Amino acid sequence: MPLKDECKLCGRVLPYSYLRRCQRCGKLFCLDCMVPDVLTGDTRRLFCLNCAKKAVSPKSKNKYEALTSYLHFRAAFTDIVRLSFAQIDGIIGDNLPLTAYRSEEWWRKYPSNAHVKAWLNAGWEAKEVNLKEAYVVFQKVKAQQRMSVEREKKEKGRQLQKPFTPPPSRIFTRQKPSKTKIAKLYARLKNIERMRTAQPKLRGNFKPKPVHEKRLLKPKRE
Repeated sequence: MPLKDECKLCGRVLPYSYLRRCQRCGKLFCLDCMVPDVLTGDTRRLFCLNCAKKAVSPKSKNKYEALTSYLHFRAAFTDIVRLSFAQIDGIIGDNLPLTAYRSEEWWRKYPSNAHVKAWLNAGWEAKEVNLKEAYVVFQKVKAQQRMSVEREKKEKGRQLQKPFTPPPSRIFTRQKPSKTKIAKLYARLKNIERMRTAQPKLRGNFKPKPVHEKRLLKPKRE
């Protein structure tokens, strides 16, 4: 266990006895950067200022919006901004993920990611990333690149604003009967015609009585 360590928020190097571990994020902070549990008021549980702010403030849709507004503000004064990871934690009110401390690809990933959009929308790009000293250097994007980003936004907005076109209605067509069904129907018709022709033709309106009527009218033999 080291005798001294650095506070993850203010950056001061203090003896280990003056540092405490946050009960929420698990990182080491000095006593000046920690407060008791704001949810329960328990003095034995200490939260860092970032975790306390996150617990009290309502959750926003994107936590990196604060970084976008900060870079918009700095754009009026300078073209290069150097921020430590601890400063970014304080700006967004939350801790960066572990991948931000371990790999440089997290800072230069696809523009569709939320954290990359934070500085691209403000007109900045991550120029330099130093994982050992835990800082990142942002630089203003050139005018041409910024115009291309704005054009992409406008095109996406136009695509979303297109009128809704309903899908084409499905027309149901009757299927033709199969050849076997047609053959069966013709066979039935022929059988009916044969039965009609097989009956004897009688003159006049006389019609032969059916068998059950003949049985009813048949006299009984004594």
